[in-house]
Amino acid sequence: MSRQDSLRVARWCRWMLAFVFIYHGLVPKLLFLSPVEVQMVEAAGLGLNAQLISPLAGAAEVLLGLLILSGWFGRWPVVAAGFGLVGLLGYVALFAPMLLIEAFNPVSTNLPVLLLCLLICHLERSADS
Repeated sequence: MSRQDSLRVARWCRWMLAFVFIYHGLVPKLLFLSPVEVQMVEAAGLGLNAQLISPLAGAAEVLLGLLILSGWFGRWPVVAAGFGLVGLLGYVALFAPMLLIEAFNPVSTNLPVLLLCLLICHLERSADS
């Protein structure tokens, strides 16, 4: 694959990764607070106010999506997204395992999105060489 092809595919992957984070930050957390989002916050048992924490997490996701889209800070936002996806999957497995068998669960959403992170890093690194 040529350098230009690698960068083009990496850019498409960035757009899709950014879309996922912006969408998941806006729709189920900021615009329409999902009961599942509330359930995940409450499942930790820390007494946190899900009505406050979920929108804050949504704003952080939107910001991360914008950083991924813009390319600011290079691959670091993509790497942070990857670690966040793995961490969230672990969090759900530990605190709300019943969500792992629901439709569109964290396994079926986080793993493909994690692959986007890996593809971006690989394609951009190979284009740099």
